[in-house]
Amino acid sequence: MVGMHTSPSDDLATLDTAASAPSPAEPGGPRRAASPWRGRVMAAGLLLAALNLRPAVTTLGPLLEEVRDGLGMSGTVAGVLTSVPPACFALFGFTAPRLARRWGPGAVVCAGLAAIAAGLLLRPFAGGTVVFLAASALALAGIAVSNVLMPVIVKRWFPDRVGAMTGLYSMGLSLGTAVAAAVTVPMTDALGGSWRAGLGVWALLAAVALVPWLFLARDRTSGTESGPEANGPGANGPVASASVASASEAGGSETGGGTGTRTGTDTDTGAPAAVAETAAAPADGPAIRIARSPLAWAMAVFFGFQATAAYISMGWMPQIFRDAGVSASTSGLLLAVMMAMGVPLAFVLPRIAARLRHQGVLVVILGVLGLIGYGGLWLAPAEGAWLWALLLGVANCAFPLALTMIGMRTRTHAGVVRLSAFAQSVGYLLSIPGPLLVGVLYQHSGGWGQPLALMAGFMVPQIVAGVLAGRDRTLEDEG
Repeated sequence: MVGMHTSPSDDLATLDTAASAPSPAEPGGPRRAASPWRGRVMAAGLLLAALNLRPAVTTLGPLLEEVRDGLGMSGTVAGVLTSVPPACFALFGFTAPRLARRWGPGAVVCAGLAAIAAGLLLRPFAGGTVVFLAASALALAGIAVSNVLMPVIVKRWFPDRVGAMTGLYSMGLSLGTAVAAAVTVPMTDALGGSWRAGLGVWALLAAVALVPWLFLARDRTSGTESGPEANGPGANGPVASASVASASEAGGSETGGGTGTRTGTDTDTGAPAAVAETAAAPADGPAIRIARSPLAWAMAVFFGFQATAAYISMGWMPQIFRDAGVSASTSGLLLAVMMAMGVPLAFVLPRIAARLRHQGVLVVILGVLGLIGYGGLWLAPAEGAWLWALLLGVANCAFPLALTMIGMRTRTHAGVVRLSAFAQSVGYLLSIPGPLLVGVLYQHSGGWGQPLALMAGFMVPQIVAGVLAGRDRTLEDEG
């Protein structure tokens, strides 16, 4: 209704219900048959979009030293720069559902890819820090809205192939993340050694991804009919969609008062998600006072600190290795290894979590590996660089575990939407100061001892909150 104010989680639920509803032209009827070429264009658009949802972040870390020198950027300002991604994900992710209801998800993703291309193209021409930050924010805003809507598009366009297309999307996201980190420095060297060319060239990939979406965005009704496999609300994010799917394949998830097989998609980047409940639990229940729920706050703190670790890694880890004497190209490869660890573990961890009544043991294992990795970076950053990268890459896989736990800590659709919206919105807000504080400590201490101590210190509340959030109970039990 005009004039009514709705929450972001309500917007997502409404948008997703629309995506799942049968076409008015064919109420209850079969889906329209899409031509093979159109299906290929949709799949290509999905993959190309996924490839572009991380290079804006992971290409900066390996060249951060050159960017700082070129723009006269202090360590503190560099910390602000590395805090921009979670800030944009928290801010712009919430605008996506309302924009999609007005213009259609395809058109909004198309506009998001245009923003990514424009931001990446403008960033190399920045003559100062402010313009560079503004161009980065433009690209990250495009990433944020696309992150939220891509899983909704998967279910809308591929209602009978949600699992396969989600896998394609997840693979593209992980591939873009790792490849961008690995090849940025060699590509910069090949282009003459200018960091401006090394960052700007990624605008070409975004421009290529934009081409199929210019065609797809014209049709707001593509594939709106859903099949039986698409019953659940979609959500927002990359690896998490595979997470919940894996939990479903593992035979369902323990949720305190009941067990149910869940399917759906979740997120890694900045917006509420939803999981469909196919067990006999009620679709709606009494209103949940989410801000008063100890479970919701534990989940939000766990999500926030794992996001903090992830964005510190993407923004600062290559610089840590470079300051230890590792070459720029090898530092980029080390970051790529860290990011690549999420590909197999995003499928394995949710399967294991689904078989456990209490996921705290997994939280502790990942946290301990992170503490060992940070300790190794302090003691022998160059000598054990590959080992520390592997350990920290595994530790950063707390992300798919967190998203799986969101699905397992609820029994109803309304509950999972509210818990996911709260945990991720609050969590991303909590993650903003972390990279900034690392930059401040690096600037004022002149070394990595204090920043590494801070990173290790962040692991402690992450473990505590994760253990509390992993207990065998549900949000509805607290209502």
